[in-house]
Amino acid sequence: METPITPDERRLPIGTLSSSYAALPTRFHTHVKPTPVSDPRLIAVNTDLARVLGLTLDQFDNSELAALFAGNLLPQGGTPLAMAYAGHQFGHWVPQLGDGRAILMGEVIDTVGVRRDVQWKGSGRTPYSRGGDGRAALGPVMREYLVSEAMHALGVPATRALAAVVTGERVRRESLMPGAILTRVAASHVRVGTFQYISSLRDTDALRTLADYVIERHYPRATEAANPYLRLLESVVARQAFLVSRWMMVGFIHGVMNTDNMAISGETIDFGPCAFMDEYDPGKVFSSIDTMGRYAYSNQPKAAQWNLARFAETLLPLIHPDGATAVTLVTPIIEGFTTQFEAHWLTGMRAKLGLVTERHDDQGLAQALLDILHGHNVDYTLAFRLLTELLCDDRASAQLLTLFPHPAVMEAWLMQWRLRLDVEAMPPADRRDCMRQTNPQVIPRNHQIAAAILAAEVANDFGPFNALLSVLAKPFEERPEVYAYTVPPTDSERVRRTFCGT
Repeated sequence: METPITPDERRLPIGTLSSSYAALPTRFHTHVKPTPVSDPRLIAVNTDLARVLGLTLDQFDNSELAALFAGNLLPQGGTPLAMAYAGHQFGHWVPQLGDGRAILMGEVIDTVGVRRDVQWKGSGRTPYSRGGDGRAALGPVMREYLVSEAMHALGVPATRALAAVVTGERVRRESLMPGAILTRVAASHVRVGTFQYISSLRDTDALRTLADYVIERHYPRATEAANPYLRLLESVVARQAFLVSRWMMVGFIHGVMNTDNMAISGETIDFGPCAFMDEYDPGKVFSSIDTMGRYAYSNQPKAAQWNLARFAETLLPLIHPDGATAVTLVTPIIEGFTTQFEAHWLTGMRAKLGLVTERHDDQGLAQALLDILHGHNVDYTLAFRLLTELLCDDRASAQLLTLFPHPAVMEAWLMQWRLRLDVEAMPPADRRDCMRQTNPQVIPRNHQIAAAILAAEVANDFGPFNALLSVLAKPFEERPEVYAYTVPPTDSERVRRTFCGT
């Protein structure tokens, strides 16, 4: 299904695009162009991100930009391609996946010298579509745009949204829905599943080519190690331990942590049926397809470690020619994920509780609070934000206690917490300001995302989307005017299930 670019095609000069991935052997990818759509119209363009990427979009009108971000027009310098990969989906091996509805537009070197992928998502069929239509519905595109930009603002490594368009066409899912295309940016789209695919071909040279590519692009210091591929594994494990700890701090549930959805770069990718918790619940699941809770909130660290073990398996031939020796070398690295994650988690919880020193009982203090939140069905984000504000505002203390059916339990915990704070000499206002940087006032709440999607789908009204996007850009600032976005859902507003866009 190769679709070569013809010389007479009009291309937009939006910046200096290239494609290092296109230089890899053809088994890694297939050259394919987006399928044009009938009536593309812009939903949003992330001009701040475009400037960081060095893209010059302001020279084009909205119709040209809509055509570009729909794939009707191509950028100069890019080599559109779909990437091949495999993966374990909910623990089951699928030997051929790949970009079934995404096409890499090209790569740019951003203003700080980092190579970044630019990719269309929902741009039509590719050789990896497996019978699918290759398209995306408007709802999932809006969800990924909002959540990915919110994650960035929250300080969580994630792909970014550059633009979104409606296509003027319908896609069939549970019913006919408006079609849309997201243009997203990533450090790269190489996944654990990419390594699994090349490993399954039993071509060690190709596997080494992929590993060397990733090392050069993401982990160049690994070349200094005695065993660069072992250092690659160590580096990926370290980034994933940090990433998942950041998810846990903000109450994020990925929803579909398959190996093809774990980026080697350590970014959150392929949000799909993702969601943020309202009430704290370790077993919380939103994804409609995760019927067994494999990727529930509290299972995410274990799921990440399982995925990393699959990654380690692909690297064994590169790490040591003797398989048993290779396994001996990688095992402590995979087992060490737990220690790294727990250290990041505790550091994050200390910050959320305003603790600037370390004591042996801090983990117990943090876990006790989480147990109380769970037992009383209390909103996770709101509870931590009110805990932050009560340091300098007695009204916040009263508001916090009203969240609990039996406030005496929380009052007892607060007494322990204040005794712990007394160990540290720090003015309350300074501690509050520190806590504000880790306990957001606003998150992309599921019911607010759903309301924005409904307005767009039913009335072609993107006002709620733009308003929510603006609020989420500054999640840590204390802003009375965004109070409506801090309120948990009522029972009638509650979103209990989220869905993939495929």
